[in-house]
Amino acid sequence: MLPLRGVALSSFAAADFQAEQAYLTTLYNRLDSLRAQADERLRAILLEAGGTPQGRAQREATRAHYSEQLAQMNAVENALCFGRLDFVAGQPRYIGRIGLSAEEHDRDPLLVDWRAPASRPFYLATAVSPDGVKRRRHLRTKGRTLTGIDDEVLDLEAGESGGREDVTGEAALLSALTANRTGRMRDIVETIQAEQDEVIRAGLPGIMVVQGGPGTGKTAVALHRAAYLLYTYRGRLTKQGVLILGPNPTFLRYISQVLPSLAETGVLLATLGDMFPGVRARAVEPPATAALKGSTAMLDVLARAVADWQTVPDTYAEVDHDGYPLRIERSVLEDARAVARRSGRPHNVARSIFVTEAIHALSLEIAERIGADPLGGENLLSEADLAETRRELREDVDVQQALFDFWPVLTPRRVLRELLSDPDRLASAAAGLTEAEQALLLRDHDARWTPADVPLLDELAELLGVDDTLKARQAAQERREAIEYAEGVLEIVEGSRSLDFEDQEEEILSAIDVVDASAFVERHEVLDTRTAAERAAVDRTWVFGHVIVDEAQELSPMAWRLLMRRCPSRSMTVVGDVAQTSELAGTTTWEQVFEPYVAQRWNLVELTVNYRTPAEVMAVAADVLGALDPALEPPRSVRTAGVDPWALRVPAVALAAETIAAVRVEAAEAGEGRVGVLAPEGLAADLGRALVEAVPGAAVGEQPDLLNQVVLMTVRQAKGLEFDSVIVVEPDRIIAESPRGLSDLYVAVTRATRRLGVLHTTDLPKVLSALA
Repeated sequence: MLPLRGVALSSFAAADFQAEQAYLTTLYNRLDSLRAQADERLRAILLEAGGTPQGRAQREATRAHYSEQLAQMNAVENALCFGRLDFVAGQPRYIGRIGLSAEEHDRDPLLVDWRAPASRPFYLATAVSPDGVKRRRHLRTKGRTLTGIDDEVLDLEAGESGGREDVTGEAALLSALTANRTGRMRDIVETIQAEQDEVIRAGLPGIMVVQGGPGTGKTAVALHRAAYLLYTYRGRLTKQGVLILGPNPTFLRYISQVLPSLAETGVLLATLGDMFPGVRARAVEPPATAALKGSTAMLDVLARAVADWQTVPDTYAEVDHDGYPLRIERSVLEDARAVARRSGRPHNVARSIFVTEAIHALSLEIAERIGADPLGGENLLSEADLAETRRELREDVDVQQALFDFWPVLTPRRVLRELLSDPDRLASAAAGLTEAEQALLLRDHDARWTPADVPLLDELAELLGVDDTLKARQAAQERREAIEYAEGVLEIVEGSRSLDFEDQEEEILSAIDVVDASAFVERHEVLDTRTAAERAAVDRTWVFGHVIVDEAQELSPMAWRLLMRRCPSRSMTVVGDVAQTSELAGTTTWEQVFEPYVAQRWNLVELTVNYRTPAEVMAVAADVLGALDPALEPPRSVRTAGVDPWALRVPAVALAAETIAAVRVEAAEAGEGRVGVLAPEGLAADLGRALVEAVPGAAVGEQPDLLNQVVLMTVRQAKGLEFDSVIVVEPDRIIAESPRGLSDLYVAVTRATRRLGVLHTTDLPKVLSALA
């Protein structure tokens, strides 16, 4: 086990340092040269204008290419090169964040991208299986300056191995693990371990579930996997995009710098509350309500809620048509409704069938009334007369309004808002739920959206559909108007030419000679220059090339339905820990999640090594895990902190003051690191106010800034985060307030990378008795 302490730099000859610094300088000079070339080409492209639609599209693609290159080269300015491989035979190979070619293209590359197959021995080679590697060298830099070198000799014949069986790059890893937290997750590209590398480099197809306890690097692995997939399958994924779904906005801010540091920016980061365009769902609701909304029982409720908008009158409806009263009988609308429903089409799409059937039946009624032969023969109206009657009915505002009332065009937001705020509508649609369950769903009409509402809105969007007929007509009309406008412009040009050049002997070409109005319009159409991520963010029907889900154990069955619609290829990386499930609608088995979609065709990988949490803290967490499920094994910590976790019982009236005192002590111990205070939901607001008043700069609230040294939050907010020091306040209340209290406590005590303390006013929970 690695002790948690500073590592003395290895002693290297000055010549060694100078040689590595010289090579590092060469790499940065090459980076600057390539960056200048890309910038020059981009500037030239931006100065170009006009051209055919095809030429403009090609120019836009080239512009996007060089813009992406510049973004990548700017992103890797820090720690461009971090490793070197020396082989038993062959030239050394330098490993970095991106690949850099030599100016002479027939030479070996100056720098190999960490994702390239040639870089893999840097992460997998061991003394037992060196894969031809004699020495692995880790280079530590600050800016463009080399600050340290760590070597591992892997060739046993060349010298004693410096590596361990289960940890590669031990010195570099320990340096990264003991560094102060900054409020933003760092990438682990320099210290990826073998079991992590296997996950990162797995192929694109299929669902991979990465199960791992606290500190095993699940999130970091998922993010590096995204970077690897974008590198390996760039053509496909650049077009379709990659979605990374996180548990909350604070978590997304925490991980936001990882992919840019790996030279990847074209990824959509979102929470479940962001997955319905136009809705930003952030409101909090009772766990039981969220659980009910997340259950598949809501499928029948939503389907019935839509059907309840397809109404018919008790007897008949009467409208004025062409100055005469027109009765629309109940039976007519019932028949029209039945035909529309039998079509199986979504509500808004099937509406045209309903209207067509109703209009047809009404036209026959009118024909019977005005076209009957007075002598009792056949109807005197021809088929053309009937068609004209139907046209008049379609254009009659009163008739159309009546039909709209019986089968309206609906939006998901309107249906769900009305369903959850109208007791009568809810009772009708949710007849299969108990009165208590219906009461859980009922809320004010103007209530804010919650994350659990988003899958319901998405389901309703599927049930309602979109009738594109009107949209297509509108687009066609806009194009006709644009062409008419262009014709007018060209006529003015032609007229000007006849006035200005009628005395010219030599013929002069003008716009009218080389382009017609239609081509003129095409040349001035605006190209969509947004990235796949930007387009996906506003398109509910967008299909992603790959989806990565973090804290996946928290998602409800309804949320999984939404995600499966976004990724019909089922190319997913799902990371989580069922022992940390907090949400009532979450899962405790992965089989339960994927059986409805892919049966047993998914792959489970388990991460077993805990890099973040020191052994002293993990010993406390192991007792909590054992109470959760004795069959679960905690991940094995690779290091110790040298500091035992502590617990302090304080009087209830002094809890705030003692918390502030503990924060000051832990902040001093953390230095430039971060201190997290994890409090029960019911205490967070009051404790936060006291903390902010006493400790200026402390971050509190629903979305606290993790860049602050001291942050107070609930366990729900702390999912996936880490701090140098953690103070858990009132663990018994954390257990009592949550439907999965032990899971929440397990999360709370495993957020620390160095020190853990517990403040309590009552007896410690039995699972923390070791602290007493």
